[in-house]
Amino acid sequence: MASDLLLRERKSLIRERLRTDGRVLAADLARELNVSEDTIRRDLREMAAAGLCERVYGGALPIAPDAGSLSARVALAPERKAALARASVGFIERGMTVFLDAGSTNLAIARAIAPDLSATIVTNTPLIAAALMEKPGLGLILIGGPLDRAVGAAIGARAQRDAELLRPDLCLLGTCGADAGAGLTAFHFEDAEFKRLIASRSRSVLAAITSDKLGTAAPHAVIEIGAASTLVLEANAPEAQIAAFTAQGARVVLAREHG
Repeated sequence: MASDLLLRERKSLIRERLRTDGRVLAADLARELNVSEDTIRRDLREMAAAGLCERVYGGALPIAPDAGSLSARVALAPERKAALARASVGFIERGMTVFLDAGSTNLAIARAIAPDLSATIVTNTPLIAAALMEKPGLGLILIGGPLDRAVGAAIGARAQRDAELLRPDLCLLGTCGADAGAGLTAFHFEDAEFKRLIASRSRSVLAAITSDKLGTAAPHAVIEIGAASTLVLEANAPEAQIAAFTAQGARVVLAREHG
């Protein structure tokens, strides 16, 4: 009974530290609680299995927010996503071939593209393709295969074969979590695999990220922070996160409120 109580107390403390500090390190917790690092690592494994944190090298991060399907995410924080879109859309230049990955912020970017811009947009996301249909200046390519309803896009073997034929000038990559140590991460294995592939095929990568995803991780790695050319963050992004991303080699651009 005493052992169970100590375990609950440790896990309670770990959850509180994740909430207040944004991460925990196994070595620091082991010293503080006077237990072995193996004990803390076991606690973190159990908590990760229960969906309470995400294991990363040396410790754990808060789990990335999962707001459900793409159609559900579209309705969340539209003003914040619109601000990110305004800051991102200028990176799409005339004559470019641009891949727009699945994501509600990327849908906001698609809506913000000028209708007379002469560029080619490639996407695996029907909602994004639909938002671009009435923009006559754009060439539009929808790559396909079976749709994953949770992701809102085609991400399987057929989509990956199509992606291998592309060489985009710019990839606007969707992400579920973003952390300097864990990199950009995704909830679904095939989605992460597709994202890694299209990022590797692109000359540059931009990710527009809402602040609730910063300092969090989802289960599947996509790319390291330094592999992204540009991160577009909200104006309220923590200075520590900005410094950590910059130290990894990414350019950070802050979205400003409209007007």
